[in-house]
Amino acid sequence: MVEDSGHATVTDSRTADARQPEWVFGYGSLIYKVDFPYIERRVASIAGWTRRFWQGSHDHRGTPEAPGRVVTLLPAPGTICRGMAYRIEPGVFTHLDHREKNGYARHRVDIALADSGKTVSGTLYVASEHNPAYLGPAGLDEVAAHIAGARGPSGANRDYLFDLADALRRIGDADDHVAELERRVRALAADASAP
Repeated sequence: MVEDSGHATVTDSRTADARQPEWVFGYGSLIYKVDFPYIERRVASIAGWTRRFWQGSHDHRGTPEAPGRVVTLLPAPGTICRGMAYRIEPGVFTHLDHREKNGYARHRVDIALADSGKTVSGTLYVASEHNPAYLGPAGLDEVAAHIAGARGPSGANRDYLFDLADALRRIGDADDHVAELERRVRALAADASAP
């Protein structure tokens, strides 16, 4: 559940055939920042998970001294999380494991493809509360202030939030947690720029 040698770890014993293309589900920056090759890309969803800005980012949207906040998933029975599913060649996991190395681990999950109604088995990266970068729950005002002030090698933490909110709107997802944080961070930015 914690990073291993700088790469995401695999925490579920169900594995795919390492020689065949595999599905991976993206619910955060994997929706809008697609820096890897894929065979297919589909709007999709997974059941029983919900997004929260509870994971620290020491390597992209913050620094080890001042981590940003990015999304992870929490188990939430009865909920649906929408995102994007990508069918990729197995070798792409080398890149994804490095990209998701800051506390994320691979899990197996059933992914519902929106346009076909088909369900496929695939991989999901989740940062659990047991990883060293986990920041955990906080009130929306505290999380919004944290995101508004954080910055890392990949840019401002608020840009991650805004890009995710825009991407979710494009796929027709109304994620209340993300939308409310976007509203609060935009309000903070407007207050900061007011004379």
